[in-house]
Amino acid sequence: MRTRTAVRRGVPLPGALLVAFLAALLCTLTLGAGTASAHAALTATDPADGSVVPAAPARVTLTFSEGVLLSPDSVRVLDPRGERVDEGRPQHDGGRSGTATVALRAGIADGTYTVAWQAVSADSHPVAGAFTFSVGAPSKTTVTVDSAATRTDPAVAAFYAIGRYAAYAGFVLLVGGCVFAGVCRSSRAVQRVAVGGWIALFVSTVALLLLRGAFTSGKGMGSVIDLSLLGGVLSTKPGAALLSRLLLLSAAAVFLAVLFGTYAQEDDGRGRSGDGAAAAAAAGGRTLGRRRDIAWGLGVGGTLVAGGLAATWALAEHASAGLQPWLAMPVDVAHLLGVAVWLGGLAALLATLWSGERIRRTAVARFSRMAFVAVCVLVATGLYQSWRQVGSWGALTGTEYGRWLLVKAGLVVIMVGVAFLSRRWTGRLVDAPESRRPTVRKKPGAGVKTSHDSKSSHDSADGVDAVSADNAVSAADSVRAAQLARQRAAREKAAGRRVRDADTGRTGLRRSVLAEAGVAVVVLAVTTALTGTQPGRAETEQRRAAAGRTAAPSAAGPADVRIAYDTGGTDGRGTARVTVDPARTGANTLTVTLTDASGRPVDVPELTLSMTEKEKQIGPLRAALERQSAGLWKAKDFRLPMAGDWQLSLTVRTSDIDQVTEIENVKII
Repeated sequence: MRTRTAVRRGVPLPGALLVAFLAALLCTLTLGAGTASAHAALTATDPADGSVVPAAPARVTLTFSEGVLLSPDSVRVLDPRGERVDEGRPQHDGGRSGTATVALRAGIADGTYTVAWQAVSADSHPVAGAFTFSVGAPSKTTVTVDSAATRTDPAVAAFYAIGRYAAYAGFVLLVGGCVFAGVCRSSRAVQRVAVGGWIALFVSTVALLLLRGAFTSGKGMGSVIDLSLLGGVLSTKPGAALLSRLLLLSAAAVFLAVLFGTYAQEDDGRGRSGDGAAAAAAAGGRTLGRRRDIAWGLGVGGTLVAGGLAATWALAEHASAGLQPWLAMPVDVAHLLGVAVWLGGLAALLATLWSGERIRRTAVARFSRMAFVAVCVLVATGLYQSWRQVGSWGALTGTEYGRWLLVKAGLVVIMVGVAFLSRRWTGRLVDAPESRRPTVRKKPGAGVKTSHDSKSSHDSADGVDAVSADNAVSAADSVRAAQLARQRAAREKAAGRRVRDADTGRTGLRRSVLAEAGVAVVVLAVTTALTGTQPGRAETEQRRAAAGRTAAPSAAGPADVRIAYDTGGTDGRGTARVTVDPARTGANTLTVTLTDASGRPVDVPELTLSMTEKEKQIGPLRAALERQSAGLWKAKDFRLPMAGDWQLSLTVRTSDIDQVTEIENVKII
C-alpha cells in the first residue's frame, strides 16, 4: 500500500527571495544606468581650463570640492602629439587633501596641452576628467578631451556594483540572523540565514578587493588579477577597510560556531520535554550559570564584531567625508546595525515560519519589540543623515540623491505599515502543543538477527542455503524499515504543519512577514544605490558656486564658463561649456558644447543662448547657434556693442516638456 505525502507547490522561499533581490537589483541598476556621480568635483585649475599662458608653468595644480586619494597616474599632462610632459608623482599641494599638483618638464614648447586626471574621492568613489590650456598660443593637438579622461570599464563597474549589493545583503543577513538566534530563537532555518549571510559577505568582500584596482584606474577585467593594482588598493583607506572586514569575518566565523553549536544545543535541551530533555541534560550537563556566562560573552563579542563590520562602511564612504565626520561615522554605524537587526531578523523570522519549524508566540513578540527599537534607531539616525547629506528642502526633489532618499523613505513607511499588521497577527498566535514521536515497537524476529539467532537458524537449517536466505530476509527488512521511517517522518511533518496552519494567526503572520520582507529587499537595493550617489548637499553647493561664478577673460584669451543644467526629465542632467572668443566688444564667436552626466557629447532638441547688459538695459541679444556636430553648437560674428558684465542666458530643452534656463555672468572688455 502506497502512502501519498502532500507536497506544497510554488516557488521555495530561498528561490523567491533570490528572484525578488535580483529584480530589485536589476531595477536599481537600470534606473541608475548612464549616470556618473561626481562625488569630488573639480572646482579650479592652474592654469585655468582653456586659458593661454605666456610662458610654460612649472607645475599644474587641481583643486577639488573635497579630499581625494592620488595614485602615480592621477594627473597626466599630454603635449600636442600625445606624449607625457609631467614629471614625478602627483602630490597634495601644501598638504591639502583636496588638491593635486604635478611638476612639468623644463622647456616645453608652445602649443595646446591636455591634462587628464583621475582620483578617488574621500567617500571611495572614483572621479575623472580632462581639460586643456595653451602655452604661447593655441595649436592643433592629436589628443581629445573626451578620450583623455579615464573612465571605468562597464564590465568592471557592473560586477563592482553587484559586489556592493551582495556585501550589504550579506551583512544584514549575518547580523540580523545572529541577533534573532540569540534573542528570539535558534533553529536550522535561522542558522542557514546567518551562515548564508557570512558566505555572501566574505565572497563579495574578496571580489571587491580584486575589482577595486581596475574600478578606480579605468582598466578592464583582465587587470583584476594584477597584484600591483591590489597592492595599491591595500594602501588606500577603502582597501584597508575591505581587508579589515575580512579579518573581522574570521572572528565572525568563530562566533557562528559557538552560537549555533554549544549555545544552541543548550537552548534545545532546555526547551525539550520528556526523553529529549533528559537526553540533552545528560549529554550537556551544563548549569544555568554557565549558560548565562556564554550568553554574556556572545553578546559582548557579537556586538564588537557587528560594530566593527559596520565601521568598515562608515570609515570609507559618505560618512567619512563632508560635514561633521566625527559624529557622522558613529551615527552611520548605528544606522547600519539598526537596518541589520530589523531586516536580517525579519529574514530569519520568515525562514523559520516558512520551514515549518515550531516557534513560540513569546519569541515572535520578542522580535517585534526588538524590531520596534531598531526602527526608532533608524528614524533618529536617518533624520540626521538626511539633514547632513541633503541640506535643504529643495535638494530633496532637485537632486538625484534627494529623490532616491524620498523613495527609500516611502518604502520604509510601507514596511512600518506592514509591520503593524504583523504585530496584530502576533497577538493572535496560539502555541501548538508539541507532538511526541510515537514509540516504534519491533515485532519479535523483525530486523537484523543476533549471532545467537543466526546460530539457531544454522542448527535448524542446512548450512549455506539457510545463511543466504537469512541474510536476504535481513536486507529486505532493513530496506523496508528505512522506507517506513521516511514515510513516518513525512507524515509527522505534514501533520505538524497542518496543526500549525490551522492557527489563522500563524498563517496571517507568515503572509504579512513575507510582504514585509519583499519590501525590505527593495529598501536594501535603494539604500545601496544611495551610497553610490553624490550627496544632495554637495551637488547643491556645486551648482550654487557655478551660478555665482563670473568668467573673466585674460588679456589674450576667451571667456569660458561651465553651466550645470538639469531639465528634470529622463537624461536631463548635463553640463554646458560656453566659450566667448575673444570676449571683447565687437564681433565674437560663441561655442557651446553639451555633455551628459557621464561626460559624453549629447544632442538636445532645442538650444538657445542670449546675452543682456542689465545696467545699460541692452538686450537680450540672441545668438544664432548652428549645430556643428554631436553636442557642439557655434554662432559666428555675434556682436556685443560695449564692455561690461553681461548676463548669459542658456535655455536647454531635452523633450517636449522638459526645459530649463540657466544664467551666468560673462565679463566683456
